[in-house]
Amino acid sequence: MPFAAVPTLMFRVAITRSGGGPVRSVNLTTGIRIAATRRRYDTVPHSAMAELFGAPEKWGTNLRPLAWTQITTVVPPFDGSITVDLPVPCSTDAELAITKYFHAVRDGDVPLDFLFSGTIFHTAPDGALRTAQISWAKDTTYQLSAQLWHGLIDRYYGGSTWLRLSKDAHDRLSAYRARQVLPGWDETVHSLLDRAQPPIPHDTAGAPWTP
Repeated sequence: MPFAAVPTLMFRVAITRSGGGPVRSVNLTTGIRIAATRRRYDTVPHSAMAELFGAPEKWGTNLRPLAWTQITTVVPPFDGSITVDLPVPCSTDAELAITKYFHAVRDGDVPLDFLFSGTIFHTAPDGALRTAQISWAKDTTYQLSAQLWHGLIDRYYGGSTWLRLSKDAHDRLSAYRARQVLPGWDETVHSLLDRAQPPIPHDTAGAPWTP
């Protein structure tokens, strides 16, 4: 979605009237979730997935759908069919499960479930206003390119990310930066990491588990 204040993906949904009279309005609720079990993770680092789903040998039981967002849309009147846009903001908040998932998954497609619910207001043959509920059978799926998400985030933040800290942690980090006369936050974090114990080498390939 160009010119949005925050990174936003726009999904377009086509709605077709299958019966009854002309539609006056639809109160549409759309839940979007990542169907994590519907893709392979051969190229995903174990460590990147561990925080969400545990060790690879547990993925068979721990992999589960991840709720992304819920959108409420008021669909205007239509007779035969109509197309509506569903804007979905994309966050870089490292505490969110969705952000952690996209941080781990860099290539291929991300399987999404679109779960629809809500009320349809339509005109009956006698001219009266009638209502009907959207059937669960109308739910659908979509394959979102992981590179599309990452490209959108990079376009807004240029390879940067946000890390939320407590005030105490921020104050200590700021004091360390001042003592070491470091020019920026990147240099501050790198300095602390360099002083820490060398990291244990981690694998770069994912588990052979498949759904």
